[in-house]
Amino acid sequence: MNKKIFFAFYLSFIAMGGLLSFKLIKDDNLVKGQETANAGLTLPGGFKAAVIADNLGSARHLVATAQGDIYVHLAGTKNGKGILVFHVDGDKAALKSSFGTFGGTGIAIKNGYLYASNSREVYRYKLDDKNEVINPDKPERIVTGLLDRRTHAPKAIALDNDGNLYVNIGAYTNICSEFDPKKTGCPILDSAGGIWQFKADKPDQTYRDGIRYATGLRNVVGLAWNQQDNQLFVMQHGRDALNSLFPQYYTVHQSAELPAECMFALKKGDNAGWPYVYYDWMQHKNMLGPEYGGDGKKPADSKYLEPVAAYPGHYAPDGLLFYTGNQFPEKYRNGAFIAFHGSWNRAPEPQAGYCVVFQPFKDGKPYGDWEVFADGFAGTEQQKASGHAVHRPCGLAQGPDGSLYVTDDNKGTIYKITYKN
Repeated sequence: MNKKIFFAFYLSFIAMGGLLSFKLIKDDNLVKGQETANAGLTLPGGFKAAVIADNLGSARHLVATAQGDIYVHLAGTKNGKGILVFHVDGDKAALKSSFGTFGGTGIAIKNGYLYASNSREVYRYKLDDKNEVINPDKPERIVTGLLDRRTHAPKAIALDNDGNLYVNIGAYTNICSEFDPKKTGCPILDSAGGIWQFKADKPDQTYRDGIRYATGLRNVVGLAWNQQDNQLFVMQHGRDALNSLFPQYYTVHQSAELPAECMFALKKGDNAGWPYVYYDWMQHKNMLGPEYGGDGKKPADSKYLEPVAAYPGHYAPDGLLFYTGNQFPEKYRNGAFIAFHGSWNRAPEPQAGYCVVFQPFKDGKPYGDWEVFADGFAGTEQQKASGHAVHRPCGLAQGPDGSLYVTDDNKGTIYKITYKN
């Protein structure tokens, strides 16, 4: 009798387990279905993401037109072309054309021209009244002879309202040690490690025609002109290897979190302090770099510019956009979206980043805490922690309807993020 009772109980337990397993599988599929419907991304309530293009190659920065087209710049060429043109209709994008014999990062539209850069030059293409390129085979070369030492070579660009073009010239070193062994001053700052200003309409300018607008910036890939206060904002990639170079001063964890990735509001003549200075987002101050006498505790000279906002180390900010649309809730208006490409230098700590964050603004300046807006690009937590991310956010653009476009330069995916209350 006891055996019969036990056997009946065992069968009931198996049946309950099967129902529970079925429910878990069903719920898991539901979650996966939700993720698939949201292009695999985690977003705030009311937002939806869709993949509108895929497998494009290394899709870097992009720009959208009022007519619903997007120009996407590839890091290299695909089928011999470096710029792809899509027309977006809802959650679908159809390839219209491709042109440009060079790959690169920077791309922008201003005053009837499309600007695009490679690692040595900046070109522009005349647009018609539909914002379509008139003569794609004959761009006008605006800047030539820019420094390209392969490390931090991409030339991100932005334009102001007064006919000026801004170009990042990244430093081709981590912290300038190999060029400044006696610590008398980093000699490469005369031609790299800063933002250069050129005329937006003058052909074949070189360094001597430009102005070193701001210096002491290791590398900037995300930059944008803030229309609210008429000022250039940039996102700096901070230095690497604090612990491996100075284990006596920095723990592994500190080296993973430091230095901060910084947002700077720039004016002509500003010096952000690289390589002499880094920003500690936990102590909320500029610190003297260990190569120049710092020990993780000594503050930097107050003459160096401080960031207006700071983020955890090694997130790698590659895109910056000020949102001016009306589709998203009011809190997003005039705030900044930042595309974080994701880290490689946090090991043995888990890698991090691989997301788009939102930084609130008020009166043209950061106001309040930043928040993760779109996450999940990397894939699983294991893929993220190991640095083997499936997708890596890079470029940002605002569509004419207020949608947000995000490029991924790993798989060549373009996401469209929309909001519906």
